[in-house]
Amino acid sequence: MLGVSIATVSRALRNSHEVGEDMRRKVQNLAKELNYRPNPFAQSLRKEAPRIIGVVLPNLVTHYYASVLDGIECYAREKDYSVFASNSHENHEDEALAIENFVSMHVEGIIACLAQDTVDYSHFQKIHSMGIPLVFFARTCLPELFSHVVADGDVAARNATRHLIASGNRRIAFIGGPNHLDMVRRRKHGYLEALREAGIPIDRNLVFCDRIDFEVARDATLRLLSREDRPDAILAFNDIVTYAAFDAIKAKGLKIPEDVSIIGFSDGDTAAFVTPRLTTIADQANLQGRKACELLMRNINGDKKIYHEVVPMELIIRESCIKK
Repeated sequence: MLGVSIATVSRALRNSHEVGEDMRRKVQNLAKELNYRPNPFAQSLRKEAPRIIGVVLPNLVTHYYASVLDGIECYAREKDYSVFASNSHENHEDEALAIENFVSMHVEGIIACLAQDTVDYSHFQKIHSMGIPLVFFARTCLPELFSHVVADGDVAARNATRHLIASGNRRIAFIGGPNHLDMVRRRKHGYLEALREAGIPIDRNLVFCDRIDFEVARDATLRLLSREDRPDAILAFNDIVTYAAFDAIKAKGLKIPEDVSIIGFSDGDTAAFVTPRLTTIADQANLQGRKACELLMRNINGDKKIYHEVVPMELIIRESCIKK
């Protein structure tokens, strides 16, 4: 494009004194315009660079995201790919930095789940403009640009709420995450639909959607349980919220399920071992990870079709909402 040799471009990018200032500036400006980045793998290994995909997760220490990552890694290994994972810590800036780092590493594709405070999607739009394959899971955006894999959270939440109603509960609270997340909207929608179907008036005071954080969810539950018209059941958005609510109920000296029933999303191993054993909605996280990786591989191999996959969830009934 500049009418000079590869060697000249290489020297200009390294700020070599063998290239004049004017040519260095032209080369570096064009490199910036084209989003060029030096490839450390290519530099060190030449043609034997490993095949790598990047994964951006909001909170790697939770059972759900660890299970998704396990599914991704298992599928990628079958296709002779390595996986690099980065934790956004539910932070938009960390998420954008992780994406930037993966681009600089020249990964062949990226799988991502939005941080809970991400409302600016420009870093993902940039990925699309660069032609880098990307697939979302769980929390998604830009469905017209990227494939995604999600759970049927609306159906699962409706079924769970129906079960709570059938167990004799009428004041059922929903404790969720930020309303702008599609994952939260789907689950809250299913909860509200079940109440409408049963003819139970919707009490907005029983719907709490804020940050996905243990202390925030615990404080919200304590406030709900301090009301004179306290809820007799809680549907919790995910495992963090579930155990926060569980802890708050115990802290108030209330019994589960005699005083307050509870159902939570994400069926981690601990759900079957706490007392009482928790009724949960199993999310098939490992399968979600495998499907997300499968869609990414299709994209890497030239399939430009946009896929929207839905993985069903399963209600596992235990002791925390026994029929009354």
